[in-house]
Amino acid sequence: MPRIRIFLSFDADLDADLRDLLHAQSMKPGSAFELFAHSPSGVMTEARAAISRARIRTADEVVVICGEHTNASPGVAAELRVAQEEGKPYLLVWGRRERMCTKPVGAKPTDAMYSWTREILENQMWATLRDSKPLEVPESCKRP
Repeated sequence: MPRIRIFLSFDADLDADLRDLLHAQSMKPGSAFELFAHSPSGVMTEARAAISRARIRTADEVVVICGEHTNASPGVAAELRVAQEEGKPYLLVWGRRERMCTKPVGAKPTDAMYSWTREILENQMWATLRDSKPLEVPESCKRP
């Protein structure tokens, strides 16, 4: 089965260590996903937004690692908005177990933030990707 290509959105100023942890997890044998691209560092400019949009568009799914100050990150908010505009499935992940993590601006009230274990993360990636695709109705079940 092909691996899920993810775009990782995170607060590059405060949560780069979490990016490194997820990257290491993606490199383990049997991992269900590959870290295809991630948030570029620096201030959110039009050029950065264009780079992120192109990367998000070519990814299978967006994973947002939520840290303590994700709600104050304009870059993460912009990338989430792009994912929503592009119709990309996305998943919010609780980045720091011992701390209160926040959802990015623009997250829906119904968006869950999932615990970060290998099993939960990979199961939710597959479920989010599966649920984003329209149901296919066999011809034999369609009305004439």
